[in-house]
Amino acid sequence: MWSKRRLLAAGAFLPAIAWLPRQAAAQSFPNKPIKLVVPNAAGGAADLTARTVGQKLADALGQPVVIDNRPSAGGIVAGEAVARSPADGHTLLLVSSGTAVSAALFKSLPFDTQKDFAPVSMLATFDLGIVVAQDSRFKTLGELVAYAKANPGKLNIGTPQIGTTQNLAAELFKSTAGIDAQIVPFNGTPPVITAVRGGQLDAMLDILGPLMAQIHGKALRPLAVLGARRTALLPDLPAARETGGSLANFDLASWNGLAVPAATPKDVVARLSKETNAALALPDVKQKLLDLSLLAQGSTPEQLASQLDREIKRWSEVIARANIPKQ
Repeated sequence: MWSKRRLLAAGAFLPAIAWLPRQAAAQSFPNKPIKLVVPNAAGGAADLTARTVGQKLADALGQPVVIDNRPSAGGIVAGEAVARSPADGHTLLLVSSGTAVSAALFKSLPFDTQKDFAPVSMLATFDLGIVVAQDSRFKTLGELVAYAKANPGKLNIGTPQIGTTQNLAAELFKSTAGIDAQIVPFNGTPPVITAVRGGQLDAMLDILGPLMAQIHGKALRPLAVLGARRTALLPDLPAARETGGSLANFDLASWNGLAVPAATPKDVVARLSKETNAALALPDVKQKLLDLSLLAQGSTPEQLASQLDREIKRWSEVIARANIPKQ
């Protein structure tokens, strides 16, 4: 029989034994191809962002980075796949403001957004804007807000589907500006553009990138960008907060980033974060993202975690205030 002293010694040694596999995994990372799961179809901004950064990660890590597109409502299929993957750093998830919206909008998910993933780094931000038809009576955002306040319920603002970041952003803009306006959801961006150009809508709120061709073609006229500062895409376009009043502190932009399964060793997360930030600092990566109307923006894992927490809280409040039913 073992003595009490031997049992205690063995007990003290067990945590070290349990730690060894994780240490070995961190030291040998990466030892096989890395899969980056994207909850969007191929060819879109999220997919192209993943491919641009993924190529540089492959160069830095010495292993191929394979993009795995798994589009689905709310990004659920992609999220579940990564949450159930081995926590060794070889499976990454592209997260975004849509990830935060899903956490706030769905009654239940097959994963816990805040507990089942370890944030790695931000990748990019992309601007949201309010635009009108080129011949609209509204020349500034201030004029649009003033009209809405003088004519409660008469202004209508189009967005993509209920529960999208754009749709919830319109609800947040409405409540922050203190206006009574109709938020009209459509099945995607193209029909919203058609309705604005045809005069069926007074304005629309959407991601600026897909609207740039219409803006440059003088079919749509932007009134304001919704982020904290003016956008490099349209440097003369004012930020909504420049309108003042209740919008003086308004700050809203979309974003995306990278995450891994929650139990991934911290050394592996730190390595992925370091290489991701290095990739985003490269001039050719910055330019490629800017060509997609995206602004390269890395972060620490802690900064991305805080961003995700803030966004989930924000959208939960917007959903409750707008009485949007949980999905």
